[in-house]
Amino acid sequence: MPNQNKNAFDSEIDRLCAMTEASDNIVFFGGAGVSTESGIPDFRSQDGLYNMKYKYPPEMIISHSFFMRDPEEFFRFYKDKMLFPDAKPNAAHLALARLEKEGKLRAVITQNIDGLHQKAGSRNVLELHGSVLRNHCMKCKKAFSLSYVTEADGVPRCDECGGIVKPDVVLYEEALDEEVMNKAVYYIHNADMLIIGGTSLTVWPAAGLLNYYRGDKLVLINRDRTARDETADLVIHESIGRVFEALGSQERKQVE
Repeated sequence: MPNQNKNAFDSEIDRLCAMTEASDNIVFFGGAGVSTESGIPDFRSQDGLYNMKYKYPPEMIISHSFFMRDPEEFFRFYKDKMLFPDAKPNAAHLALARLEKEGKLRAVITQNIDGLHQKAGSRNVLELHGSVLRNHCMKCKKAFSLSYVTEADGVPRCDECGGIVKPDVVLYEEALDEEVMNKAVYYIHNADMLIIGGTSLTVWPAAGLLNYYRGDKLVLINRDRTARDETADLVIHESIGRVFEALGSQERKQVE
């Protein structure tokens, strides 16, 4: 969608800046839209290319049952469509890391598996769906790097016991990590400001985390409308990178 009226956008950034300035317990909850601005596509989009190259829809390929049944086809899709080791953090990642360094942001909760928040400098990152950077042997539990998986010919196997090396990502049909979920609930429940960005809030159970927020500074940043727009204190329909870039510029102006 085209950029909204500049005056309206500037007004929204002013409000966001004021809310951020008045908060010292901010939590950010982000989805795929945060990473798409770093060149990582949303794998759920089943476009013509997918139809030509794969026999099954993405959601089926990255399910637990499919992984167990056909690991070779799983890894063909996984390596081709879900790994972006050269991706760089964008303005949103960098701004969040800066807010954490300033002592304002307490936690980043993400549905993404790319590790870009950590690459930008964020320390307290709760990865609801795991990370492609962590991998383990399904037999002996030995840990492996991302490069070990990408450099393997076909299905990566443990160099000690021969077991399949599985990425530490949550596949469809698998439960989210209970400890990570409990921490996410804790941070959201205690936050005085909750910023949600780059997600349509349709993927459960992660989308249900919003229900634990008790504050009065709920900010939704997403290009398109979400089902929770009406409940938010501030809604910005714009790319999350542009919003955080503008926020940083506004903060610098105030300091000057």
